[in-house]
Formats: sequence, structure tokens, C-alpha cells
Amino acid sequence: MASVLPERAPAPVVAPPGRGASARPGRARPRPRRRLLTRGSVPYLLIMPAVLGFAVFKAYPIASSLWISLTTGSGDDRSYAGLANYRRLLNDPLFWTALKNTALILVVQVPLMLALALLVALALNAAKVWLRPLWRLGVFVPSLTGLVAAGVMFSVILNRDAGLLNWVLSLFGVDRVNWLGSPGWARVGVVLVITWHYTGYNAVMYLAGLQGIPKELYEAAMVDGAGPVRRFVSVTLPQLRPILLLTVVLSTIGTLQLFDEPYVLTGGGPDNATLTVTMYLYQNGFKYFDFGYASAIAYALALIVSVLGIVQVRLMGERR
Repeated sequence: MASVLPERAPAPVVAPPGRGASARPGRARPRPRRRLLTRGSVPYLLIMPAVLGFAVFKAYPIASSLWISLTTGSGDDRSYAGLANYRRLLNDPLFWTALKNTALILVVQVPLMLALALLVALALNAAKVWLRPLWRLGVFVPSLTGLVAAGVMFSVILNRDAGLLNWVLSLFGVDRVNWLGSPGWARVGVVLVITWHYTGYNAVMYLAGLQGIPKELYEAAMVDGAGPVRRFVSVTLPQLRPILLLTVVLSTIGTLQLFDEPYVLTGGGPDNATLTVTMYLYQNGFKYFDFGYASAIAYALALIVSVLGIVQVRLMGERR
């Protein structure tokens, strides 16, 4: 007969290493807790204060003003009016006067200021300039002056009876000019203030760009027989294109938002000759408390700024 082998006892269950044998059978293991500070979450935590600040102080007011532009009334007593404020805007002759004044200052002042800034930068970048750091400081100091302070200072300089500019002109036999009382000369006065204030700022930007142009490019152009004008057109301007684009866009945006200088100098006069879009916005919002119409003006101005910025980038941007 065949012998029957005895059955072996089952092997004891050994707990995995690192896990105590006291764990109860059938109990689910606890999931590991997620750590708040990880390599991927730290950048988002760092930018969170800026995002919250933008949402509270920028995004919410922008969205709120959009809603206000679609309403009429004052305070809490506001009613939905749809596009009524925008239709009113299209038929408002004073808005078009303000827009025309702003556009006129833009067309005259921005090219004049940027051309002067480029000339100043070229002069400061010359090899033989005596006391160059002092000249750079002197050029940049006007941009550090407060806009209201600059307006008050020029209101004294441009005074018809006791102004410094008329006194200098009288030395050459020129009659007194009513700088702030005549529509045409008032615009000239505003252009003078803006040009004085921002020329140095743009000159410093151009100077930084000029110092970044490799000298080898000029040396190669000289070897090819290029003169100073040819080197400026073929080397300097193409290398300065990004900075030129930046200054043109920033100057355009700043001029379209012009407020402080004409407000202090002329208050928008005489005969609304220096009334700008932002001044008209201010009058409707904080003088007549028509915040719905003022918000519509603000969004119309934002649309104009956006369109002009896109056009300038397309025209002056890098061509591939």
C-alpha cells in the first residue's frame, strides 16, 4: 500500500518590513497626506499676493466700471441703460473736441520729443564729452519732477506779464505772448511742458540702447565706406528698433492719458482748447457725478489706446 504523507502546516504570515505586525487584518491603510509646500506649488504661493492684489485693486474695478458704463443714475439708485452712454458719447461734440485736442498734441509732441531725446542720447554717447555723468544727470532730472510741480513752475514761466519766457523774448524785441490765454499758444505751452518733462527719460532709454550696439558693426560699416549718416541709418536705427517701438508706444499711451499738465496750466481752456479726454472724463465723474458716462469715456479711451498700440506694434515690430 502507498504510504500517506502527512499534510504540512501553512506557513506563518510575516508582516512586510517597516509595517508593524500589530496591524489589524482587513483595515485600509491611511493615505499619505499631501504637503502644501512642494517644488511645484512654491511658485504659485509666491505669486499669490500679487494675483490677489491685482484681482482686488485692478480686475474688480475694471469689471465694476464696465457695469457702471451700462447704467444711469447716481449712488445706489442706478438703472440698467444698455449702450445709451456709448450712443451719447458718439453724439457729444465736447467729447470730440477733447479727442481732437488730444490727437493734435499727440501728433505734434510725441515726434518732437522723441527726436530731441534721440539727439541728446547721440550727443551723450559721443566719445569726447566733458563731464558726461553730470550731463546725464542734468538731462534726467526733469523727469523726476512731479507733474503738478512742473505745471505750477511753467505757469509762472509762461505768465504773460511777469513770466521768464516773455522777459527773455523782450530782450530780442519780441512782443509779449499770451501763452496761457490764447487757444493756439496754450496748446504750445502744454507741448513745452510735456517735452521738457519726458525728453530726458526717453534719452536715457536711447542711451542705454546705443551703448548696447556692438562696435564691430560700426567698424564693418566704416570698412565698407559708410559715412556718419549712412551708419546712423543702416546700423543705429535698426539696432534701436525695439527701444524706439517701446518709447513710441509708451509716449502715445501717456499723451492719450494727458491730464495733470493742462489741468494745472489752463484748466482745459481757453475755450476748451486744451481740454483732453481724461480731463473731460474727470469733469463728468467728479464734477457732475455722472459716473456712468465717465466710465463709458474711460472704455472708449481704452479702446483707442489698444487700437493705436496694436497698429504701432504691427508697423514698427520686427519683420520676419
